[in-house]
Amino acid sequence: MQPLFMEPVFQEKIWGGNSLHTVFDFDLPSEKIGEDWAISAHPHGVSTIQNGPFKGKKLDQLWQEHQELFGNQQGDVFPLLVKILDAADDLSVQVHPDDSYALKHEGELGKTECWYIIDAKPGAQIIYGHTAKTREELAQMIQEARWDELFNKVNVKKGDFFYVPSGTIHGIGEGIMILETQQSSDTTYRVYDYDRKDDRGNTRELHIEQSVDVTSVPARANTLNISETKQGKSSVITYLQTEFFNVYEWQVHGALKLKKQAPYTLATVTDGYGKLIAAGEEYELTMGTSFILPNDIERWELQGEATLIASEPGKSLK
Repeated sequence: MQPLFMEPVFQEKIWGGNSLHTVFDFDLPSEKIGEDWAISAHPHGVSTIQNGPFKGKKLDQLWQEHQELFGNQQGDVFPLLVKILDAADDLSVQVHPDDSYALKHEGELGKTECWYIIDAKPGAQIIYGHTAKTREELAQMIQEARWDELFNKVNVKKGDFFYVPSGTIHGIGEGIMILETQQSSDTTYRVYDYDRKDDRGNTRELHIEQSVDVTSVPARANTLNISETKQGKSSVITYLQTEFFNVYEWQVHGALKLKKQAPYTLATVTDGYGKLIAAGEEYELTMGTSFILPNDIERWELQGEATLIASEPGKSLK
């Protein structure tokens, strides 16, 4: 079986820009592209397979019709979604529901996510968490627009990593490019949007009631237990191992040999270039290349000078 290489799915956003072209050399349909849905089976942007016997097939179709590729996992939907985001302007401050709330109110999975900072301009910041001690205080601070007092701001730089579980108030700041690994969900509740207007002059919708409902109060401290395993000059950095997904950074400096740890593995090249060797075949890797290693690929090797962010289904999904 071959790796499954993905065609990018681009999403135009009010805060998007052109960096997915200038950095990754993607051919963009407009100058306001905020997201590349790099690996997705979500109905709002489904990936197409670029190669092999399934070339031209959609990922959601493969999930339904060829479960053997994914280790015969249970579930109606492919559970993960990988994006590259280009924040040419500040994103809205937002929060996502957990599975229980989202399934009841939106009919889809909740949204726990995590961010790898591909690049960030000097002084770039994210909003990550809040200061309210009770749900009543949270609602009051939102009603009174006490944004500077409510939101926690964090400086970021290239190579930083953040875990953003459902219930976390967050916002990506201007000048940041990230690789986001998340549950396959498109449910977002906006808390604040800088009083911006859309291209028709309308203030964008906020979701205050839902935001207060789903926000974790007080804010949780999401401590990471990051570890690194060296292999010559190359290494594997383990960022997260959760019920939703496990996330790794593959640092390739020469060669890196890996073996299957889960029913399938997702990967995206965020920097550099090289090649993937799997099942006796070689595949070129460039910045922005995204692929899935299906269940029957037991071992693979990466060669070159590259950084990849990889993920796999978490323990509850295996």
